[in-house]
Amino acid sequence: MMELISYVLLGSWVAVASSSPLPAVVTESGSGIAPWAGSGPSPEVNAADSRIETANTAVLASSVPVGTIITSCTQPGVVALTFDDGPYIYTSQVLDILRAANNVPATFFVNGNNWQSILTDENQRLIRRMIDEGHQIGSHTWAHPDLTTLDRDGIISQMTLLEDALIQIIGRYPSYMRPPYFATNDLVLRTMGELGYHVVNADIDTLDWANNSPDLIQTSVQRFRDGLNAGGSIALSHDVHQWTANTLVQAMIDEVRNRGLRAVTVGECLGDPAENWYRTN
Repeated sequence: MMELISYVLLGSWVAVASSSPLPAVVTESGSGIAPWAGSGPSPEVNAADSRIETANTAVLASSVPVGTIITSCTQPGVVALTFDDGPYIYTSQVLDILRAANNVPATFFVNGNNWQSILTDENQRLIRRMIDEGHQIGSHTWAHPDLTTLDRDGIISQMTLLEDALIQIIGRYPSYMRPPYFATNDLVLRTMGELGYHVVNADIDTLDWANNSPDLIQTSVQRFRDGLNAGGSIALSHDVHQWTANTLVQAMIDEVRNRGLRAVTVGECLGDPAENWYRTN
């Protein structure tokens, strides 16, 4: 059953449905980047302070707000397919279906160390492939924590650890992020605003994590159809699940095309030029 969590946002209460159960964080030694274990602010927090000034400059180039929850596209006739929690062993198959088979772009909100470390040779290759094939990469934090349980330093560390890893892999880091479990509060949103992040949730949740079997995955296909019927335009799935890769991805693409819609990245669905999707400092 989907857990309903209430958060205070701009002085009013909003209900947020968590998108998946809380998983155990998978750790991997020798990955090259690890959370700060010393005393005082982490090196990532200190580095982030210098990035805040850069972020403020970058924000001026985009019409998309930062530090504010975005749930739907602003451009007509488009749908953004988004995938969370990777890279993982099924990500390559998802990429094959998207571009090689259908020439469709998507957005991947990636973690640094969730199901696997982003810094393995194979996962670095997958991240570079996403860029090479025209997909958009967004941040889903380093280790997939509920950000509302962290203080400001902890939130910043979750973002800058992944920023540093992506700079190492592709020479840039994203200006778009998705909070794990859609969990935000005033502190999380204020910190995302300081760091220059567009905060993207979704208005179609396929619940593929709960339907990861040959029989149940059709429930997720129907949830996608129902979401489109209700006017939804940003769809949440996960590239870490077998039956998402085997069935759901192609079914979503077929449904989008059958309705005369166009699948695009989150940035494009918000009318944001591709040069605004990443930063290099």
